[in-house]
Amino acid sequence: MEDQQAPRLADGEAKVITLCGSTKFAAEFATVNRRLTIEGCVVISLGMFGLPDLPDYDWAADSSDLKGRLGRVHFQKIRMADEVYIVDPGGYVGESTRREIAYAESLGKPVRYLSREGFDRAGDGPQE
Repeated sequence: MEDQQAPRLADGEAKVITLCGSTKFAAEFATVNRRLTIEGCVVISLGMFGLPDLPDYDWAADSSDLKGRLGRVHFQKIRMADEVYIVDPGGYVGESTRREIAYAESLGKPVRYLSREGFDRAGDGPQE
């Protein structure tokens, strides 16, 4: 890929893209991350694809509000982005992702969707 084809902002900087979507699509996140990185984008993704296994931690009670903190961190990642990319194989968008989309749109961030770009579930290329 030639450098002039890479997605750039008006000031010449690489576009920063935050990935959003269900954590059950870890493989698809990795594929999209790789593709966008090869295209010349700075990609911000999820920090983890499941809640960590913490001994003696009661996720049902979650007294430290870890889930809330993780959500706030992801919203900050959305604020840092020039664009938000939804990893939604088959068009699946869950409740948390819908909130992230609404937040990105409220900030005026462009939102793109994997399912609308003609890439297959593995993200290896356009569907025939």
